[in-house]
Amino acid sequence: MLRFFDTHAHLDLLGLKTEETAQQLIANAQLVGVEKILIPTIFAKDFEKITAYSEPFSQQLVYGFGLHPYFIEQHQKSDLDYLEKSLSNRNSQCVAIAEIGLDKRLAPELWQKQCDFLVSQLEIAKQFNLPVSLHSVKTHSELYAFLNQAQLSQTGVIHAFNGSFQQAKNFVDLGYKIGVGGSITYPRANKTRQAIAKLPLDALVLETDSPDMPIYQQQGKVNRPERIIEIFEVLCELRSESREEIAEQIWQTSGQIFSDFYQKSDR
Repeated sequence: MLRFFDTHAHLDLLGLKTEETAQQLIANAQLVGVEKILIPTIFAKDFEKITAYSEPFSQQLVYGFGLHPYFIEQHQKSDLDYLEKSLSNRNSQCVAIAEIGLDKRLAPELWQKQCDFLVSQLEIAKQFNLPVSLHSVKTHSELYAFLNQAQLSQTGVIHAFNGSFQQAKNFVDLGYKIGVGGSITYPRANKTRQAIAKLPLDALVLETDSPDMPIYQQQGKVNRPERIIEIFEVLCELRSESREEIAEQIWQTSGQIFSDFYQKSDR
């Protein structure tokens, strides 16, 4: 069976929605070859919870600490201090700063705070030499400028990418990978599908963003890590390489980004 790494899934939130345990969710994902899952956090109050949630599953789960931009109004400056403190005390399963970024769906008066929190979290990522998982909604050019300025030693993933080939290439040229999710399953997502088809294979990783970002014809349903197989099948239709080559390269790329976990579990 091909093996997959869901590089962005809010497994804890999925469990709350479906009333399934982490063990059940992991077992379901493993049925289609999802061997590893990265769980991003949203609020500072999640850091301890996600650590406790993941610890019993050291071979299957990794996670990142981060302050999600969409909820910027609820974040406090003290949360950034707590992020630093939590990273100082992290265990080996904490392999990223996630989920951070920018989102233009919010009120314009919140924009500066979003930018300030992004810059601070990029500086923290550099300090701890950790990759980032980046949320970007209608902000690709602005995010690119911040990342270009930050020059992180460990780069990361542009999560749930939905843009043009040139926008993706700009990020890839900076050393970032492109998160391929449910959007490519929508026939109307021409621009993104064409971009994913043309990018170097080693620039791509797979993700579900479960319980959100449902695939085509599953709108309104809870998304799950096992849906990664359907995203993968669409990716194979868009690419010229064999299924086996695509799966193996993406597995290797995902592991190289989140290297602590990769080295620990594949030694």
